[in-house]
Amino acid sequence: MDGIQFLFDLAILLFAAKMLGLLAKKIGAPEVVGEIMAGLILGPAVFNLVQDSDFLSKMAEIGVIMLMFEAGLGTDLKELKKTGLKATLIACAGVAVPMILGTILFMSFYGFAAPGSPEFLKGLFIGTIMSATSVSITVAALKELGKLNDTVGTTITSAAIIDDVIGIVVLTVVISMSGASSEAGLGTVIIKVVLFFVIAIISGYLIYKGMVWLDSNHPHTRRIPIVSLCYCFLLGFVAEQYFGIADITGAYVAGVILCNLSDRDYIESKVDVSSYMVFAPLFFAGIGLKTSISSMNGLLLLFSICFVLVALIGKVIGCGLCSRISGFNGKDSLKIGIGMMARGEVALITAQKGLSAGLLTSDYFTAVILLILASSIITPILLKRQYREPSEKICETADMNTSESLSASESSSDLDD
Repeated sequence: MDGIQFLFDLAILLFAAKMLGLLAKKIGAPEVVGEIMAGLILGPAVFNLVQDSDFLSKMAEIGVIMLMFEAGLGTDLKELKKTGLKATLIACAGVAVPMILGTILFMSFYGFAAPGSPEFLKGLFIGTIMSATSVSITVAALKELGKLNDTVGTTITSAAIIDDVIGIVVLTVVISMSGASSEAGLGTVIIKVVLFFVIAIISGYLIYKGMVWLDSNHPHTRRIPIVSLCYCFLLGFVAEQYFGIADITGAYVAGVILCNLSDRDYIESKVDVSSYMVFAPLFFAGIGLKTSISSMNGLLLLFSICFVLVALIGKVIGCGLCSRISGFNGKDSLKIGIGMMARGEVALITAQKGLSAGLLTSDYFTAVILLILASSIITPILLKRQYREPSEKICETADMNTSESLSASESSSDLDD
């Protein structure tokens, strides 16, 4: 019977994710919040009806890859070029500020140590975990709001992708400083990152030309989204397997390469069907499934709460202030800061690397999971509020104008009579 347990897990998880997603939408929260709560309730944290498994993890991985591919497909290249430099600066600030604050937080709890000492490196690694950004949650929220492709949405997506690349370099430096790993040196990492983008651009040009031919000869046929999705998976595999870059970055780049195809909307609509029905809900529910509080003690609980708060505030301060300096207005700067708060699989991968290098113990995984859970729930809610407020004011103004017009009309009618 265990061999088909995954069917039960899929059934109950997808049903709960959909129902709670609709409930969340009904009360004014983004659907992803309900989907995360479904995993939290069904997982070890509450009822323990569904266990996180390798199968569910792989399905969830496909979900986040498809989300990022859709984000790439929906990219406006003009906006991307316009926000490129600003996004890079925002990403740098979004790495630096949380990293500094995280290091200070760890040493405040466990004692200040001299630079280069083992305890200092542990604190530095806690800061490295805080610096990671996962744009998939934000992409889903912005897509639901219809704001994924505006200037702010494009800046957030670009900055998060650049953040991932910077994070790889920072992670390599910190692990190399510990002397506890055989990871490639900093120079090698930088060369691999540059090589990936060079190869992606050159091969992407050839792929794009091939897709244009396919699109012109077989427009609006299913083979076009199938080939596009195959390219997405292939570039994601190549990015992580051969260049050490997250597969979601490869998927996003694949989407950007194909974003100017005439059948782009058709590709996105077909990919979205599978993503929306199965893979994306499993990704968001999987965040809740990973949450467990069984090994928590008083000190670790307090540290975890502070870890979550500092990590969230650090991104808002770093990215928000840099956005303001870069020319965005106050409201847009706050949106960018909030959009960069979300953490996900990148933080988990970073934590796993630290565990392998001896810079982290498994106890701290609870803090990382709580950060992922909290940021995954808070980020879309705050983003929705930031985007909703102006709309509400516009609606109120429109209602007032309508009322005034009606009053004026009634007065005019009275005069006519």
